[in-house]
Amino acid sequence: APPVVGASIKVFDMLSKGDNPYVAKVRGNTHLFRDRLSEAGFKLSGEYDHPIVPVMLGDARLASEFADAMLERGIYVIGFSFPVVPVGQARIRTQISAAHTTDDINRAADAFISVGKAKGVIA
Repeated sequence: APPVVGASIKVFDMLSKGDNPYVAKVRGNTHLFRDRLSEAGFKLSGEYDHPIVPVMLGDARLASEFADAMLERGIYVIGFSFPVVPVGQARIRTQISAAHTTDDINRAADAFISVGKAKGVIA
């Protein structure tokens, strides 16, 4: 698949430039989202700079119900549980993008906080 290899190399070249606005944007979005959820009391997994942000819930049913409640608020997230992740480590998987606006990130965080309080995950 030479076209895939060529495209992949081009993407790595773009990302490795220090002045890439997309890298700065996704990093800023990621930090905002992680900061808001952490301050609200959610347990997050993964590295601070990584745009995949697992919100740890532990219980499989809770993860599924949480994802459903988020969708009712217009936020699409995925609940992961066994056998995708180990038993007792169910989570909501979120992925932050440079395409998200600050308003998008805050809207998602607000929805997480609202659902988290309603489900007793946070105070």
